Amino acid sequence: MGKIIAVANQKGGVGKTTTAINLAASLAALEYKTLLVDADPQANATSGLGFDPASITTSIYECMVEDVTIQDIILTSPNIEYLDLIPSHIDLVGAEVEMINVPNREEKMREALAPLKEVYDFIIIDCSPSLGLITVNSLTAADSVIIPVQCEYFALEGLGKLLNTIKIIQSRLNTELAIEGILLTMYDVRLRLSNQVVEEVKTHFQQMVFDTIIPRNVKLSESPSFGIPALLHDAESKGAMSYLNLAREIAEKNSVALAK
Repeated sequence: MGKIIAVANQKGGVGKTTTAINLAASLAALEYKTLLVDADPQANATSGLGFDPASITTSIYECMVEDVTIQDIILTSPNIEYLDLIPSHIDLVGAEVEMINVPNREEKMREALAPLKEVYDFIIIDCSPSLGLITVNSLTAADSVIIPVQCEYFALEGLGKLLNTIKIIQSRLNTELAIEGILLTMYDVRLRLSNQVVEEVKTHFQQMVFDTIIPRNVKLSESPSFGIPALLHDAESKGAMSYLNLAREIAEKNSVALAK
């Protein structure tokens, strides 16, 4: 059985989609069969893997709202073996309103992804930057959640609210949901503030914080414009190497044999 990991933070600009794309690509590079689920109406993870969201006719929206079979919408990455994508579309914005009277609406994504757990080693969900119904669906479907936190002044702002939402989901919708870890992103070794944030987060959350820290890196910023992960844009860049280290850390944490 594969593991479903949601990447979530209602705060925008923390490196959430960058993490989802590059973590999925790194796990695939380590030869784990990986599926990236774009659960954000902005569809940045879809375009970040080289697909044009405007040309997507069926997406995660159709699976959740119209009960389209999820196997029918899987796209295979043209650049990375072992990596597949379930795309998103701007239509997903309307899903919350359309599903308002649907029974068990919080469990639609879990139902859709259930048959894929036997097919993939890892399923990574890129959540939207909100705590709305789609994010609740993602967290209900997930086995665990990665929380990206930027190494900046307002790093811990809103984190309490997200952790509270996770507690509510754990108590009502998904008792098995665990926190995979807090991931520090956009780290700048030259800034004293970055080091202070790292210390503060590690003091507060201790073992919950990943050893891997993601640096500020121009290659990470550039790669989405080429429609490829940083690993393909510049495999030796600090950003690409950091996500590869994160993938190894997650694989080891989940006792997946790294005999690759």
